[in-house]
Amino acid sequence: MLVDKKGWLAVSPLFVFLVVYLVSSLMAGDFYKVPVTAAFVVASAYAILITRRMPDGGSRLDMDGRLAVFSRGAGDSNVLLMIWIFVLAGAFAAVAKEIGAIDATVAITLRILPARFLYAGLFLAACFISMAIGTSVGTIVALVPVATGLASQLGTGIPMMTAIVVGGAFFGDNLSFISDTTVAATRSQGVQMRDKFKANIMIAAPAAIIVSILYIFLGMGVIAPESALDVDWVKMLPYLLVIGLALAGMNVVAVLALGIVACGIIGMACGDLGWVDWLASAGSGIAGMGELIIVTLLAGGMLGLIRHNGGMNFIINGLTKRISSPRGASLSIAALVCLINLCTANNTIAIITAGPLAKEISDKYKLDPSRTASILDTFSCFVQGIIPYGAQMLMASGLAGVSAAAIIGHLYYPFVLGVFALIAALRTKAPSLS
Repeated sequence: MLVDKKGWLAVSPLFVFLVVYLVSSLMAGDFYKVPVTAAFVVASAYAILITRRMPDGGSRLDMDGRLAVFSRGAGDSNVLLMIWIFVLAGAFAAVAKEIGAIDATVAITLRILPARFLYAGLFLAACFISMAIGTSVGTIVALVPVATGLASQLGTGIPMMTAIVVGGAFFGDNLSFISDTTVAATRSQGVQMRDKFKANIMIAAPAAIIVSILYIFLGMGVIAPESALDVDWVKMLPYLLVIGLALAGMNVVAVLALGIVACGIIGMACGDLGWVDWLASAGSGIAGMGELIIVTLLAGGMLGLIRHNGGMNFIINGLTKRISSPRGASLSIAALVCLINLCTANNTIAIITAGPLAKEISDKYKLDPSRTASILDTFSCFVQGIIPYGAQMLMASGLAGVSAAAIIGHLYYPFVLGVFALIAALRTKAPSLS
């Protein structure tokens, strides 16, 4: 019982964050009034206060020691890499807007695609791009500014248009052969990517089809403005460059850096901005990511304390001690990766953490390893898509200028994916004895 108490105490900062954010928002009657940064400050302070010793009951930690653990979590290489992406994404979005790249892309989209199919078309475009480049974050960076521009032209809500892109980004990320989640899931279970893809497509494709039909239905009443913006193909080049380089497999940091340079060259060549203007717009875009960067650091530090206090081990042990059937094994793997994802806010890290134990469970109950890899990937994408402090949601909210909660309210694909993933896990049967 003592171990359980320590375990629940270790993961309690996550519940403190959720209670502070959700309950306060419900009391205020508006999710916009409660900054997610404030909720993370409260939860992080609580996590620091309950951290007393080194792991396994070692020496007692003073305040400096606790803050050092928090700082190591905030300074994790994955956290810092994400911050670099946020900085460059903010700069690229601002410079692209300054030279008119967003307006040009919106104008071309309105010319090519009938208004009633814009929702479904944007969703399918996000699906294709994310599947091709293997990163949901890269897809969000490329398409969210376009989506917000379309929203202003069509008179639709920015959260709705942003959610369409985010949903499509998760579809492709879940299925892509070059996605880090796919690599982590297949390597941890020792299966070929094509086998995992076959298992995944049976879950993701029906979900995407249903969501596409829903977007067609919702878009039937959309009417494009009669006076469309002037089409300037040259100013669309930065977005084409970003998508093209990402499709070619270039690192997202390098892609964004080249995109910023391309915006500067085109803007100066067209007379839209000078050297100082280019620097100023890039600086304003970076400054606009300030809250996002703070949230990322606070989340990294808080989750680092949860790991330090044994919260991850508590979750793993609690979920695996009562397995009695293949169906239970599948459900326990699903619950395991979901809870770890909640505690890490990173679906790749969640898969890497849960993978070895999932392999042991899969071998013991003779589960199809490709289905196990699919469970790890789909359930982690489901959770990553619905938490307001995940990198994808933070990026989308930062670029769109709306709260993550507002986006989640219009986000259909991750929820539909979760339903189909749960059905697949429930249909797990005992292996044939023949």
